[in-house]
Amino acid sequence: MISTETKIWLSSPHMGGQEQKYVKEAFDTNWIAPLGPNVDAFETAIVDYLNEDVEVAAVASGTSAIHLALILLGVGQGDHVLCQSFTFSASANPILYQGAVPIFIDSEEETWNMSPELLEKAILASIDKNKKPKAIIAVHLYGMPYDASEINQISKKYDIPVIEDSAEALGSSYLGIKCGTLGDISILSFNGNKIITTSGGGALITKNKNLKKKAVHLATQARDDAPHYEHSKIGYNYRMSNVVAGVGRGQMEVLPERVRQRRRNYDFYKKNLSEIDEISFLEEPAGSFSNRWLTTILLDSYHSREQLRQELLMENIESRPLWKPMHLQPIFKSAEAYTNGVSQSLFEKGLCLPSGSNLAEEDLFRITNLIKNTFLK
Repeated sequence: MISTETKIWLSSPHMGGQEQKYVKEAFDTNWIAPLGPNVDAFETAIVDYLNEDVEVAAVASGTSAIHLALILLGVGQGDHVLCQSFTFSASANPILYQGAVPIFIDSEEETWNMSPELLEKAILASIDKNKKPKAIIAVHLYGMPYDASEINQISKKYDIPVIEDSAEALGSSYLGIKCGTLGDISILSFNGNKIITTSGGGALITKNKNLKKKAVHLATQARDDAPHYEHSKIGYNYRMSNVVAGVGRGQMEVLPERVRQRRRNYDFYKKNLSEIDEISFLEEPAGSFSNRWLTTILLDSYHSREQLRQELLMENIESRPLWKPMHLQPIFKSAEAYTNGVSQSLFEKGLCLPSGSNLAEEDLFRITNLIKNTFLK
C-alpha cells in the first residue's frame, strides 16, 4: 500500500512570482494570438542569457524545434541522420517525420552522451554505402554537456551539421560556453518538467538570421507575403503563443536561481549517500558545468535499482529509470545502431531521483533517509 504522506514529484513546475504579471499583460492588451510582445521579449531574454551572437525562435515544443532544424538542414526522404541513442524519443521521432533514416549512436562512459568514437565509425560506414549522413543529433543528457569539442571536430571533418539537443541543459555550459550555442542549430525545451517551463514550449537557436527567418516562416504555416492566404511550401503550426511566452519571461528571471537549487539537490544527495557502496554518481568532466536538471544515480544491479524504485514508490516518492535507449525501443527495432553496451547498462542500473528546484530540505532528508534504510540495514 502506498503511503499517504505528501507526494514528492520527480521534477514539478516552480513558478518565480512574475509570470502572472506578463500573462495578465497579454490578457489586458488582448494579445492572445500566437504572436505578440511576450514572444519577442522572451526570445530576447534567451539571447541575453546565452550571451552569444544568436537568433532565437520560440516555438511550441522542443520536438517541433528539432523537426524545424531537420527541415532547415534539408533532411528528407531516405536521408541518414545520426542520433544519440541514450535519450528521450523526442530527439529521434522528428527524423521519421521527414521520412529519413535514424542511425543510433551509443554513449561514452564519461558523460553518458554520444560516443565520438562510435559516431565517426557510423559516418565512415554510411559514406562507404554512398549515403553520407545529413545531420547529427547530439544530446546534453540530464544537463550534462556532451563532448562538444570532439563532436564538432568530427562534424567539421566530414561536413555534417550538428543539431544540439539542449532540451535538458539550459543553464549548463561547456568550456565556459553556454549549452544551446554549441551546435549548428540548437534547441531548447520548456516542457513542464524542465528547469524552467512555459507549460509547453521550446526554442530553435541559430547564429544565422536567415535561418531564423525561415524557421519562423515554417512555424507559422509558411504563409507567403500576400494579402490573401498564399502557400508555396508546407508549413506547421509551431509558433509559441503570446500567453505562454509570458510565463517564460517570468521564468527566465529566476533561471540562475533554479540552476543553483538543482545543483544544491545533487550536492545534498552526493553528501548524504556517499557511504552507500551500491550507489555511484556521474561527476562533471573537466570543463563541464551541469545544471543538474535531474540528479541521477547508478546502482550495482537491475535488482538494486528496482528495489529502490519500489521502496520510493511505496513512500509516495516519484523516481524514474534512466532513458531506455532508442535502439532498444520497439518502434526502432529495425534501425541501424552502433553500440558498446554503455547505454543499455545505464538504463538497467540507473535511477533519476526527485530533483525539483522547489524541494524542501525536509523532502531531501525524507528521500535520503529512506535510501539509507534500504541499503544500510
